Amino acid sequence: MLAKIKSFFEQSTSLDSSTINAEIEAHQRLACAALLIEVAIIDQEFDDSELQKLSEILEQQFDISAEDSDELIRVAKIECEESTSMYQFTQLVNKYCSNENKFSLLTGMWQIAFADGELDKYEEYIIRKVADLIHLGHGEFIRAKHHAKQLTSGKAFR
Repeated sequence: MLAKIKSFFEQSTSLDSSTINAEIEAHQRLACAALLIEVAIIDQEFDDSELQKLSEILEQQFDISAEDSDELIRVAKIECEESTSMYQFTQLVNKYCSNENKFSLLTGMWQIAFADGELDKYEEYIIRKVADLIHLGHGEFIRAKHHAKQLTSGKAFR
């Protein structure tokens, strides 16, 4: 048993920081993409405007190509289908994201909710729930909503 523990620590310390950072970034991207998808699918309509906005958000937030964004969306969709709750994703966000990252995630969730020009009550509910689970208060919830509205100005919201 001690040999296994020693081996584990030797392997852990032999990983270079770039490998560790890449893994952290992959977890962060996947968790955020999955939560953004949850907003898009909660109203049972994942339309083209929401998919386009999701791709835009991922490309901007993570500075990735359209191809990488498409792959991230594909993997995140699978994760969403296989998950039983959002907790696994919010747990990763809490572990790997700063408050600034969390605010950007919440703003992105609002942008997806507004993408089709109609804010569904379930979209708002899921965003509120995620805000609570990632430890952002009501003030940040409202600030992200207003910021998303400014970013998507010109659309009529119902």
